[in-house]
Amino acid sequence: MDYVTQIEDLDIISRFGLIMCEEQSTPKTLSRSEAREQAFMLLFSKSFDDEPLEATIEDNAEMFEGGVCAYAQAVVMGIEAKQDEIDESISRFLKKGWSLSRISRASLAILRLAFYEITYLDNIPDSVSVNEAVELAKKYTIDEYRFVNGVLGAYIRSREES
Repeated sequence: MDYVTQIEDLDIISRFGLIMCEEQSTPKTLSRSEAREQAFMLLFSKSFDDEPLEATIEDNAEMFEGGVCAYAQAVVMGIEAKQDEIDESISRFLKKGWSLSRISRASLAILRLAFYEITYLDNIPDSVSVNEAVELAKKYTIDEYRFVNGVLGAYIRSREES
């Protein structure tokens, strides 16, 4: 499946507030927040190894009841395909003297997820992506939610100005 088809499929999938995850005959319905959390967990896990993304998804599938949902899978694949562009965008909104290597793996995974949704998924309001990113940062980082909010806020303001 090519990248454009993935984005079109993801757009169709993400128009609904609930996302189906299927593992054999046991479908599970997730909220978009839960699907986004799956995507974050996959991105975070991927940051520790150099194995192919498909292997990371397969290795982590049993961690999620019902397996990895289509939304999380498509978002993570999209982020991998656009990671250089996403990282370049994130870098532009860091304070002087900061680089991506200075950001914790959890915060970087959260920022990549939010930047991807804001940049490539038109059907998700920017404010929702920012709020969800802040909530993930509150849950998975030690007091880095303000940093995540600041970087995303600067990005949103720059998009509104252009």
